[in-house]
Amino acid sequence: MSLIHHVVTGTGRPPIVLVHGFACAHTDWDAQVAHLSPRHQTVAVDLRGHGASPGTPAECSIERYGADVAEVMRALALPPTVLVGHSMGCRVAIEAALQAPDQTAGVILVDGSQFAAAMGPVMRERFAAPGGYEIFTNRLFNDMFTARSDRTTAAAIIERATRLPRPIGEKMLLDMLRYDVGRLTPSLASLQVPVMALQTTYNNEKRERTTMREGQSTPYLDMLRASVPTARVEIIADTGHFPQLDESARTNELIDGFVNGLIQH
Repeated sequence: MSLIHHVVTGTGRPPIVLVHGFACAHTDWDAQVAHLSPRHQTVAVDLRGHGASPGTPAECSIERYGADVAEVMRALALPPTVLVGHSMGCRVAIEAALQAPDQTAGVILVDGSQFAAAMGPVMRERFAAPGGYEIFTNRLFNDMFTARSDRTTAAAIIERATRLPRPIGEKMLLDMLRYDVGRLTPSLASLQVPVMALQTTYNNEKRERTTMREGQSTPYLDMLRASVPTARVEIIADTGHFPQLDESARTNELIDGFVNGLIQH
């Protein structure tokens, strides 16, 4: 297989690999690339079936996505790298770190979550109903933004999500659930590098999303802390699911702090 589409910008160590979320693309990281690339080599990827990377449902899974990112890291002969994942991309970044351990210096999880097993029957029932997948996805993405989000940007991201082919969308939503129930916790516990979670929203068991407040914890963050006791958790309060867009300066500042801590050690 050829490498997934990726855009390399800048030079400098450690490199930073940026992994987008479900029904998204590498351009979600434009503000981070602009900020980081004067000092770091940045690599922004498009996962299979997303952006400029082709893919069939059979080729799409969290593990395959992680392997794809690891293959890009190997092909570019990257020195130890910081993997940054957003949403679904958190899972992909974890998998890439496990599949390329010698090339991973740290992992940043941007507004991750964990599907509850109970969502499986709910999603399958909704997907079976006429227009059910489209309704589910539209609500999912509308809930990712707040009144403070840029309306034009939010509308473009929601519209882009509707263009993800339904077979890939259904496959990956159910695959995230499979991964979360069976693999997310042990995979996190297997990481041997520093981890930072940058959290802005909380999804309850019904996938209803609310913004976070300073000092708040959630079952996902409790699981993360139990799996990775050394994990650093940073809350950006009153922000939607895309802090790299809605709060790009604060997101960049937190990435800088994490990366500088790795360099100093």
